[in-house]
Amino acid sequence: MKLLFAALLASRVFAQSAEDPVELIGTLAKARAAGALTIAYRESSVPFSYLSDRGEPIGYSIELCRKLAEAIGDSVGRELALKWLPVTSESRIDAIVSGRADLECGSTTSNLERQKVVAFSPVIFVAGTKLLVKRGSSIRSYRDLRGKTVVATAGTTNAQAMQEVQRRFKIDFRLTSARDHAESYAQLEAGKADAFASDDVLLYGLVAQRKSQAQFQVVGEFLSYDPYGIMFRKGDPQFAELVQRTFHDLAEDGEIERQYTRWFLRRLPSGQAVNLPMSPQLETLIRAMAARPE
Repeated sequence: MKLLFAALLASRVFAQSAEDPVELIGTLAKARAAGALTIAYRESSVPFSYLSDRGEPIGYSIELCRKLAEAIGDSVGRELALKWLPVTSESRIDAIVSGRADLECGSTTSNLERQKVVAFSPVIFVAGTKLLVKRGSSIRSYRDLRGKTVVATAGTTNAQAMQEVQRRFKIDFRLTSARDHAESYAQLEAGKADAFASDDVLLYGLVAQRKSQAQFQVVGEFLSYDPYGIMFRKGDPQFAELVQRTFHDLAEDGEIERQYTRWFLRRLPSGQAVNLPMSPQLETLIRAMAARPE
């Protein structure tokens, strides 16, 4: 990575010479002036972005963001301290737009609605909405939700997907919300909800972290398509190019696949494993990411 970015620093927008210095703008100027980068993270988006037993942010998205932070430091010519800001599904976009955080490294879907106000890295994961229920439940798909209570974490595309299910299929169920994924899971565990609607991978990750995992199962077909990305401020072309080129290098080097193996196929620090092989869709996206950028 150091060699790649040494070459990058000698060319294009980050090249600087005595004759034609390039002024840093936006996030890069802010990071150089502060000597720090603020990363927004999630507390219970296993295995993307969550807290370790020692209270430190860890996960697949966190590790990719650490690599991105190294590249940002290289581009501005100084090592950057990392500051951490916890966010929820509801507060994450505002944290970026307001400037309280420079990157959001969690489990955030990159869709057209959000792209109107924030920018995203290339896709780092592909998920979709499914249902988590207790074993023995009569719920096997969205068709079985009539008269039931479904919880979805506030501010997620999953809540929107369930509202669309209600509208499109005329299924009358009660949709409630919780502050974060851990609270949604707790509602299901306590019997306050009959199903928890979330991205399939997050459901598998939450179950893997808990001793009660044998009591729950993920059911149903995909109810949405959710490509994840790292979120950053919109309207910052210099920074956007660096993000794009960094992920190209991470894909070309095989680092994204190594991090995937670490967080989805091996045991998590808790001792459990998600055991989720990479999807053909994500494999294709990573190959495209590794292609030489224009």
